[in-house]
Amino acid sequence: MQIREATAEDWPRIWPFWHRIVAAAETYAWDPDTSEEDARVLWMNPAKRVYVVEDETGAVVASAYVTPNYGGPAAHVANAGFMVDPDHAGRGHGRALAEHILAAARSDGYDAMVFNAVVETNPAVQLWLSLGFTILGTVPEAFEHPRHGRVGLHVMYRAL
Repeated sequence: MQIREATAEDWPRIWPFWHRIVAAAETYAWDPDTSEEDARVLWMNPAKRVYVVEDETGAVVASAYVTPNYGGPAAHVANAGFMVDPDHAGRGHGRALAEHILAAARSDGYDAMVFNAVVETNPAVQLWLSLGFTILGTVPEAFEHPRHGRVGLHVMYRAL
C-alpha cells in the first residue's frame, strides 16, 4: 500500500466511499444527504492536508485529512477525519493511515490531536484507544444511529 498526499484528481475516487459512509449515518455526524460538491468542499478544503491510501492495484481505498481543530493561540491542536472504503476494511489500511496522520501532524508542528464527535458505537474507537487516544468525555444520546437509536459522541484526545 502507498500513502500519499491527495490531489484534486483523487476526489472522484474518494467520493464513492465517502458518500456510502456518510449516507449510512452510522459513523459521521454529517448530513447523509450531503451533495457531492458540498462533500468535496468539506473533505478537500485547502485548509486541510488530505491523504489517500492506494492498494497494490492503485485503487484509492482510504482517505484522511488533518487540520487545526482550533485557531489562533490554540492552533497547535490538530483534528482529523478518516474514511476507509467498507469494501477494503479489515486489511490494515485504517491503522496504517492513522499512524501516518499522527506522524504527519507531529511533523507539521501540532502538539496534540482531538476528535470532537466520535460515535461511541464506531468500531474505530478501539483503533483510537490502541493508538493512545483517551476518551475525555461523552455527550450522551447526541447521535441518532439508524440501528442503535440515540448513542453518545466521544471527545477523544492524544498528545503528539
